[in-house]
Amino acid sequence: MEKTSLLAITKNGVKIGEKINELFPDWKIFAPSKLSNGNNGIIWYSEPTSEKIIELFKSSNALICLFSLGAVIRLIAPHLKDKKTDPAVIVIDDKMNFVISVLSGHIGGANELTEEIAEKLGAISVITTAADVNKTIAVDLVGREFNWKIDDDSTVTKISAHMVNEEPIGVFQDIGEKNWYKKLPKNVVIYENIEDLKKSNSKAHLIISDKIIDDDIIKESVIYRPPSLVIGIGLHWDTSKETIREGVETCLEKFKLSSKSIVKLVSIKKPQDVQGLIDLGKEMGIPVEYVDREDLAEISAPNPSETVKAFEGTASVSEAAAIKVSGGELIVEKQKFPPNLTIAIARIMN
Repeated sequence: MEKTSLLAITKNGVKIGEKINELFPDWKIFAPSKLSNGNNGIIWYSEPTSEKIIELFKSSNALICLFSLGAVIRLIAPHLKDKKTDPAVIVIDDKMNFVISVLSGHIGGANELTEEIAEKLGAISVITTAADVNKTIAVDLVGREFNWKIDDDSTVTKISAHMVNEEPIGVFQDIGEKNWYKKLPKNVVIYENIEDLKKSNSKAHLIISDKIIDDDIIKESVIYRPPSLVIGIGLHWDTSKETIREGVETCLEKFKLSSKSIVKLVSIKKPQDVQGLIDLGKEMGIPVEYVDREDLAEISAPNPSETVKAFEGTASVSEAAAIKVSGGELIVEKQKFPPNLTIAIARIMN
C-alpha cells in the first residue's frame, strides 16, 4: 500500500505495532504520547484518538487499527463515503489471533492486505465478502491487475449478487489478456460472440471489450474496458485542443469504440510540441507520445499522402503513428477533419 498507517492505543498495541513494523518497515506507527516508550520511530500524538483516527482515515490508503473492532467502527462510521474512496481498514486484536478485513475489501485492497499480514504474523485472517468466502469471481476486481476499467459501476452490485448466488453468468471477451481467471466457477460460461451470449440462459454477463454495445444486454452486464486503443493524430502546430477532442470523439462515436480503452495519443515529433495536444492529454488523463519522422516513414500505411510527405517528411502521420506505437492493427483508417487534423486508431493485440 502506498501509505499505510498503524494506529495503537494500548501498550500491548504499541508492541504489536513495532513487530508489524519490522515486517513492513515503510508503514508508520501512531500512538498516544502518554504511552511513549522512547521509540523515535513511532509518531506520538497528543490529540484525542477520536481526532487522530479520522486524520489517518482521510490521509491513508490503508489504516490498520490495533484495538477492538467495535471501537473502530464507532470512530470511523460518521466519515464513511463509498468503497471507491474510503481507505482499506483492518483490525488486529490485542493478542494477534485475528486480522480482520473491515472496510474496502476489494477495491481498497483490504482483503489482500489482510491475508498478507495474517500469513506473516501466523494469525487467522477474517474476510467476510461473499466472493471471497464462496471462492468465486469478484466482479469489481476482474482485470484490475491489467488496468481494465469498469465502464459503468452501477451494475456491479447486482451482477455480484448473481455471481455469489451461483446463477448462470455468461462471459464474452474480444480483447485484453485472456488469463484473468485461474479457474472459472461452474456457473460461469464463456461465449464466442455477443449473439450467443444473448441467446444463452445467463442471468448476468461479464463483457470484456473496447467496443460500444448498443443493446439491452448491458442492463444485466458489467463491461470491462482493457487498455487497447492508440489514437494516431496528424495536426498542425496551431491545432486547438477543442478541435482535436472533437475529432477523437467523432471517430469513437462513428466506429463505436470506448474512450475508456484509449492507451495513448500519438503523433509526429515536431520541433515544438503542439500545445493543443498537450492540453488534451492532460484533460483526458492520457499520455501523449511522439514518434520521429524517420520511424514513421518506415511504416506501410494504407493512405499515404504526398502532400503530408512534403510538409512532414513522411507520407503518413496519424495511421503510421498509431500502427507504430500500438504494435497492432489499424482498425480506423485516416479520418480527415479539414483543414488541420487527421485521426486514425489502432488496436493493441494481446
